[in-house]
Amino acid sequence: MASWRVSPNLALNQLVAARQANGESIVHLGFGEARLPAFAPLVERLIAGASRNSYGPVAGGPAAREAAAGYFSRRRMPTSSDQIVLAPGSKPLLMALNLVVSGDVLIPKPAWNTYAPQAELAGKKAFGVPIPPQAGGIPDPAALRETILAARALGRDPRIVILTLPDNPTGTLATPELIREVCTIAEQEDLLIISDEIYRDVVHDPKAPFISPAELVPPRTVVTSGFSKSLALGGWRIGVARFPDGAWGNQIRDGVVSFASEVWSTLAGPMQEVAEYAFNEPPELRQRLADSARLHGAVARAVHQIMVDAGATCRPPTGAFYVYPDFEPVRNKLSLLGITDSDSLRQHILDEYGIVVLAGHLLGDDFGALRFKAATSMLYGDTAELQQLALDSADPTRLPHVRDVLTRIEEAFTKLCA
Repeated sequence: MASWRVSPNLALNQLVAARQANGESIVHLGFGEARLPAFAPLVERLIAGASRNSYGPVAGGPAAREAAAGYFSRRRMPTSSDQIVLAPGSKPLLMALNLVVSGDVLIPKPAWNTYAPQAELAGKKAFGVPIPPQAGGIPDPAALRETILAARALGRDPRIVILTLPDNPTGTLATPELIREVCTIAEQEDLLIISDEIYRDVVHDPKAPFISPAELVPPRTVVTSGFSKSLALGGWRIGVARFPDGAWGNQIRDGVVSFASEVWSTLAGPMQEVAEYAFNEPPELRQRLADSARLHGAVARAVHQIMVDAGATCRPPTGAFYVYPDFEPVRNKLSLLGITDSDSLRQHILDEYGIVVLAGHLLGDDFGALRFKAATSMLYGDTAELQQLALDSADPTRLPHVRDVLTRIEEAFTKLCA
């Protein structure tokens, strides 16, 4: 039986809230929340949908599913509404896929901290595959082949590979070339690809090339997404899955719908009202997405520069709102402070500087590595007013409330690695 514990990022967020309530001054970089106020038109749609108190279809109502189909179709993935399932967040959809599709799971190393526990809860084994030097979110193709062979030699049966585009925790977007290589392996090894694209609309450069596996190998790709990150609606819990067309895709979708009928019944009616509006992408929503991506990119790049200047190596962030520095180049200096692994690095940063990060080993990384995830989206301000200022600013890093916390981070890491 799988061990039960609270997801480490959620547990950390609760711990920080308790310490802040006790008056501690903490810079919270340990939780991947898009810290922005709710967009007013979304609130209006939520209110408008408040009277929708019937259950409705398990997969979601026709209008919301049709809107979601349009969203994917506009992204070079022709989709019918029958391929869509809505849910209270993408997490339950990912869990349902683990239960419906047989076989062990291949995930990037490091990866979002929910993939491996969900596989374990489904009675599977998750195999972490190192990411390539260029970007996270996908297994290195050569290492992926090796891992599949090694897993089978152990009597395991890897059947699913999960990609995160763009990536949590590294804040990077894999290139089309790398995606093609992984898709080729998936075809050769008969793997289902689950492409977690919840950060798709948080690519910093709107001209950056983005290719989904569903464009390359549509019969074997399930895409999951939602509004927690792009529209800062984590607390509203709106998720979506796009299933492949054809017999296999229909079988998987039917299994997920069956699971949903016994677990969450349907996405709440008011949230379907929101989903229909958001997936239709009116002009004001597209502008909000563009403004948000610009803000996320500006602050992530500022934190990235701080980490590099302090002596870490770090992939430049190109999507989402994370950086994932590696302090291996200054290991000798840090060892003099008793820092020898990701946990002691995390603890020292908290104890000495009041800065909270998520240690890399909690994301499947090597315990002895000096790596962590920093969620830069937590730096936009503690109130809706300050967050809106950051969103509206042409250069949010120059705003006093953002600059002050960046300066605190810079001073802390400069001192740490001096």
